Amino acid sequence: MTKPYSLDLRERVTERVAAGDSVRAVATIFTVSVASVGRWSQRLRRTGSAAGGKMGGHRACTLIGERGWLMERIAAEPEVTVRGLMTELAERGVAVSYGTVWNFIHREGMSFKKKRAAGRARSPRRGAPPGALEKISAED
Repeated sequence: MTKPYSLDLRERVTERVAAGDSVRAVATIFTVSVASVGRWSQRLRRTGSAAGGKMGGHRACTLIGERGWLMERIAAEPEVTVRGLMTELAERGVAVSYGTVWNFIHREGMSFKKKRAAGRARSPRRGAPPGALEKISAED
């Protein structure tokens, strides 16, 4: 992750702009982008400081308030799909993306696994070959 420019640089840049130098000239002198000089100057006028905002951090889970309902819903019907849960949450007034629901399920240690019957379509090299569908009766 990239790091923000130092507060010292930001202050020197904004002082030059406040002194009357053009934004483009200051950007060239300090080898920063014109957009950065403009944003720092605006931030200084708006907040009184050119310091950068907080970077990174942790966002709380959107579905934490619906955890109880989701756990009951999945326990009642383990075969429910993520898209199905999205639809039901939308009906409850909680609009979330597919990834949000999937991440919640993953974080709770649950997963939707395919049934063993799906293994029937595997390559014969991966196990015993399937049996014959019909037995041919021996002609006597």
